[in-house]
Amino acid sequence: MKEIAPQIMRQRLLVEGFYKISVNKKTINRYFNEICKYLKLKMYGKPIIFSPGGEGKKINQGYDAFVPLIDSGISVYIWSNAKFFSLIIYTCKRFDEKKALTFTKKFFKLTKFIKKTF
Repeated sequence: MKEIAPQIMRQRLLVEGFYKISVNKKTINRYFNEICKYLKLKMYGKPIIFSPGGEGKKINQGYDAFVPLIDSGISVYIWSNAKFFSLIIYTCKRFDEKKALTFTKKFFKLTKFIKKTF
C-alpha cells in the first residue's frame, strides 16, 4: 500500500479465521477488555455490539462490534453459523502484533487463520 501520510502514525492488523469457542455479546466484551489490557491500549468508551437478530442471510448471522480506543479502535465481525471471524486492530500507537495474534489465537481457539498487517 502506498504511504500517503507518513507523518501520521498508523498500525493495522487484520486477522481472519475459524474459531472453536462459543461467541456471544459477553464473549466479545471480554475479548475487548482483555486484549486492550494485554496490549496496553486504553478504551475511552464501552464496546458497541450489534446482532441483526435474524435479519439478512442465515450465513451472515452473528455480531458486528467495535470498541473506541484513545488511539483509534478495534472492530470484530462474527459469523456465528460458520464459526468465522474478521478482526481489525487499528491504532495510532505502536502495539506488538505477535502478542496480539498470539492472544487472539488462544482466546478464540483458532483452527485456521490468516493475518495481514499494513
